[in-house]
Amino acid sequence: MKNPDSSRRGFIGQLAYLAGGMAIPAAFRDQVFAKEKLSDEQICQRKFALAEKESLAKRSIGEIMVAIGTSFLGTPYVAKTLDAPGDERVVINLRGLDCVTFVENTLALSRCISMNSESFDEFKEQLKLIRYRGGMLNGYPSRLHYFSDWIDDNESKNVVRNITREIGGELYPKRVAFMSTHTDSYHQLSSEPYREKMLDIEADINQRQHYYLPKERLNELEKGIEPGDIIGITTSIEWLDIIHTGIAIRTNGVLKYLHAPLSKGKVQITEQTYGHHGCPPVGTGFVILIHQSQSQRSINESRRYSYRDGCAVCCRVVGRRFCPGNALGVSEIRRTRR
Repeated sequence: MKNPDSSRRGFIGQLAYLAGGMAIPAAFRDQVFAKEKLSDEQICQRKFALAEKESLAKRSIGEIMVAIGTSFLGTPYVAKTLDAPGDERVVINLRGLDCVTFVENTLALSRCISMNSESFDEFKEQLKLIRYRGGMLNGYPSRLHYFSDWIDDNESKNVVRNITREIGGELYPKRVAFMSTHTDSYHQLSSEPYREKMLDIEADINQRQHYYLPKERLNELEKGIEPGDIIGITTSIEWLDIIHTGIAIRTNGVLKYLHAPLSKGKVQITEQTYGHHGCPPVGTGFVILIHQSQSQRSINESRRYSYRDGCAVCCRVVGRRFCPGNALGVSEIRRTRR
């Protein structure tokens, strides 16, 4: 009988091989090289066709995230796609992505596939659930602009789980006020009611406790990061919490970063090893999220690895997924929408 773990590793390894450009099947190629002009609905259906061909619904949500995220390779970076003229609405744009919309769209598509509910309408509903406070669209302030707020709200909706504190994270005493102090950068905040609402939202965020992993500590903990985890980069920029996001992936066991960076102008995988030296100059550390569907499995595995390896850190932290000595992993990143 085939070993499930070796099958899982083989699947992740194959994705990393394909992502490296050595061989790309048609389902990936159309998006990677943008040879066709497709509508958002057509691109969505292509993702679902890829899922069916690769039997992704049978895989973990993390593996689905890696597969769908990789299928966006080469997609152009486009900023401010959510700030469309007129009233706030659920904007769907799979033709151009920033680091936040890349993660949101990948997560929404992956949830559809995991739930065997692969329709464009369901994708739109999942995107609304993820992007808006309480999953309800109620004007511009209902969008989760600060990523720390995005994390807290999506934890309350059982979409993700923040494990930063569990794996040794430290208190992140950062206060947010970037939007209310830079209203000229957000045309929607020309409305006084919206400005007042944003001040209330920032005050609420600042009352909560948040945690981060200082960038100097990532190398000692990165082996516990799994395929499809979401990672946010914290920042030293005044009044801002998190500046970038993406999806971690491993190539030959090395942790790398699948993301949509402004500097490179497209979705890509970083060439350098992701770790302390992969953090941008204004980056101070990381927040790490797993998918709620992984929560129970992660607790069980943490106990198994803790007792096997006798790791004091894992043994004393409830909910820790892997001993730092374990070699499996991949992940993601994200930033505040600007």
